[in-house]
Amino acid sequence: MERQELSVGQVAKRCGVSVSALHFYERRGLIFSGRNAGNQRRYGKDVIRRVSVIRAAQQLGVTLAEIEAAFASLPRHKAPNRRHWQALSEGWHEALSSRIRKLEKLRDSLTGCIGCGCLSMDNCPLYNPEDVLGEERSGPVILDRDP
Repeated sequence: MERQELSVGQVAKRCGVSVSALHFYERRGLIFSGRNAGNQRRYGKDVIRRVSVIRAAQQLGVTLAEIEAAFASLPRHKAPNRRHWQALSEGWHEALSSRIRKLEKLRDSLTGCIGCGCLSMDNCPLYNPEDVLGEERSGPVILDRDP
């Protein structure tokens, strides 16, 4: 069986993404194609799993840069297997846990704090008198602290 067998339209339909998304992933080195005699892109079936992993990772909040870094360890023309997925997910675990902690902190303090370090107009004199947190640094000082 020849490795390159699916058209870009077939892969897009099967994966539920646009053709332009596939071209984008290919430009970023996340998926790979070959060309047929008519110079049309042809993808191996491994691309379906690679795109599925990309989409699953993005739904989990993994950034494209993190996906690219993780995919660098995968074989180029082979579908990620269970062992690969285990390694990828373990690599993303801490980053996702950190994001979750920050989001929970933001959620729990949303009514009293916008995360900029000044809390709010009503609470600032109580929690951050004279912008003490501003002396520490600018930006979301409170949200950046671990709970």
